[in-house]
Amino acid sequence: MAAEEKKIDLSTVPLKWDEVFYTNCPLVSASNVDQELGWTREEYKKIGVKYAFLRSVRENNWYPHYIHNLDNLFRFGGLFPPVAVHADRRRTKLLGATHAPHEGGCMLVRARDDIYRMSELKGKKVGLTKSLNTIKNDWWRIQEEQGIELMLRVNGMTRDDVDIVEFPYPDDWYDNPAMLEPMENPSELWLKRDHKHDLAFRPLETALEKGVVDAIYTQTGPFSHLQEATGKFKAIEDLSRYPDWTLQVANIPAVITCTDVMAEEHPELVVTFMKGMIKVGRWANEHKHAAAAILDKQTFYLDVEDTYQGIKHIDMVPNLSPQNMASIEIGKDFMLTHGYIKNDFDVHEWAAPEFFEKAAEELLQEEWKKRSLAKLPEGDELEVSTHRLG
Repeated sequence: MAAEEKKIDLSTVPLKWDEVFYTNCPLVSASNVDQELGWTREEYKKIGVKYAFLRSVRENNWYPHYIHNLDNLFRFGGLFPPVAVHADRRRTKLLGATHAPHEGGCMLVRARDDIYRMSELKGKKVGLTKSLNTIKNDWWRIQEEQGIELMLRVNGMTRDDVDIVEFPYPDDWYDNPAMLEPMENPSELWLKRDHKHDLAFRPLETALEKGVVDAIYTQTGPFSHLQEATGKFKAIEDLSRYPDWTLQVANIPAVITCTDVMAEEHPELVVTFMKGMIKVGRWANEHKHAAAAILDKQTFYLDVEDTYQGIKHIDMVPNLSPQNMASIEIGKDFMLTHGYIKNDFDVHEWAAPEFFEKAAEELLQEEWKKRSLAKLPEGDELEVSTHRLG
């Protein structure tokens, strides 16, 4: 059903360039650490710009997170929605990525079922969700379908060997009045709901438990440990166990995007955001246990220690490395070949590494001033550079 038919309000606050908004997914990213530290907000205060969470004002609902219909918005989150936006809705800039190299996905079955290998799923039912919300892209289904196909293939199987059963669901919590109350911080969302045990985030789990299907896809680490801890389920396949890194693209890497309008008209705002992400990412890399305690509040790992185990090998400084770019292209190509996007594009043309480079350069200069000039005799930078030595 189209937005007009459902009468969903897709309007946002009036555009003002002295404020920017951010939004993030509940996964591993510098932004999810920064929402507790507030370092990016400090960077914006230095240039007189307000920095706030997307949902801190009532006029912004949840949809800009998925369709990026807000020019002064930064999104740091799962790969598939921004790919769909750039392909079919509007032009954006790819600013950075954070990859979880061991989260390809698991195949979950009931714990007491006499099933121990993928080959034993032949002829059995595997669930596949289908969101009925056509305003946003069906990112959960995409990773399910991708993960299922990959797990079948590495076991010498195809989709013809199993019975794929679709489960349509409304996917309409975005319109729930209780979810539209303003919140200053994304963490406040999870104060309202027990997200680690909320089955709204695991729509096929009940169908598996009741025997409607025999197996479902789930994420490695996030979700799978929570589900197995119930004693009801077990994983019979896990893509993270394979050395092939190209299998690890389950709505990841998490990517940072902004509109081309902001990047072209106000590049200083983009550089400032990236400065915050670099600073927080470096801190998180140096203090992984502390970062895990913060991320545990927002992600779907079992607990703080499980979060630490999940992030200890992740580089928290977002970047556009060749491997990250290749992973992004894998995800984009799957979406194209399976009809989740209509238009193709070059991910390297999408990438805008110049903002990261400028941010890193400014941080280096600021650090040099702090460490070096403070130890020199009084004088401004010009005087320091012209003092005679000897």
